[in-house]
Amino acid sequence: MAKRDYYEILGVAKTAGEDEIKQAYRKLALKYHPDKNKNNPEAEEKFKEATEAYEVLRDPKKRASYDKFGHEGVKGFENFGRGAYTDFSDIFGDFDLGDIFEGFFGSSFGGGKGRPKRGRRGADLQYDLNIDLEDAATGKEVHIEIPRSEVCETCGGTGSSSKDKPAVCPTCNGMGQVRQTQGFFSITQVCPRCRGEGKIITSPCKTCNGSGLTRKKRTITVKIPAGVESGSRLKISGEGEQAPGEGTTGDLYVVIHIKKHPRFDRHGNDILSLVDIAFPIVCLGGEIEVPTIYGNRVKMKIPPGTENGQIFRLKGNGIPYLGSYGKGDQLVKINIAVPKKLSSRQKELLKEFAKLSGDETSGKDFY
Repeated sequence: MAKRDYYEILGVAKTAGEDEIKQAYRKLALKYHPDKNKNNPEAEEKFKEATEAYEVLRDPKKRASYDKFGHEGVKGFENFGRGAYTDFSDIFGDFDLGDIFEGFFGSSFGGGKGRPKRGRRGADLQYDLNIDLEDAATGKEVHIEIPRSEVCETCGGTGSSSKDKPAVCPTCNGMGQVRQTQGFFSITQVCPRCRGEGKIITSPCKTCNGSGLTRKKRTITVKIPAGVESGSRLKISGEGEQAPGEGTTGDLYVVIHIKKHPRFDRHGNDILSLVDIAFPIVCLGGEIEVPTIYGNRVKMKIPPGTENGQIFRLKGNGIPYLGSYGKGDQLVKINIAVPKKLSSRQKELLKEFAKLSGDETSGKDFY
């Protein structure tokens, strides 16, 4: 039977680059590997076929000879994939082998509880913090209480009683890893007995039951910078969960949530406020005092003829720019306050005003 075209086998074009060829082979190798397809001759044949194609197309000289002369040009290399397998560290080197070979060797490979202790890191924690809008404008220092895992004070984190120290794991001789060979692969994986620690606890600490960790509540000071927004995440390094054994601590992320304010609305770094103004002032003009998010009052001039809903800008009275200089503005929206109760004299004056304005009939049935 005539041999299939190598490009066709890998499903790539003849112009495909090295990375594209490698990616194509990687997919086929994972799909048809014999250890993943027990007693499946067809899958095994496709795996060998793909490996042979890859061995030729990955090599510039072999590929050039194949492109020019076809299969005749690579005779002598045709046994690739038929017993001499490629360097799989080259193919899978940038992948998490724990994920790739989980289907081959089970979930004990690589990550999770079985990861070797070297470089082990505790989990990150998240704390949702509610603050007032004023705190977002001025910044604030708050104290929060965080429940987390810490090193057991009784055993110092060893997990063993003070009398009996942890023993060397007899399965891995203290290495924390064992070598397993399956099919065409020889893989170092976490020792199933000591879970990568290299030691086993023969006499567990009564305080932590051998885990080396205890749950505690820790009070942490959080500095909230001026200008934070809802959803801002403040990272506090090293204040997360402690990893067991000789591992390090994770980080704490404080997520900011700003409460709704009864008087001010935030729009980016600007603050919008609604101010009630009496009718005579918007007609004649005047000066009013406007409350700000910072608790003080700022004088603002109202020009004659100001309309309802008109917006004025108070420069620099908004929210600070986070990590920068300057502030946003306060936008003051005018709301003309209409009195609900009028004295007899006020009514007379308004009638006279309506008459002079030519609006005498306006509302005459209601006087």
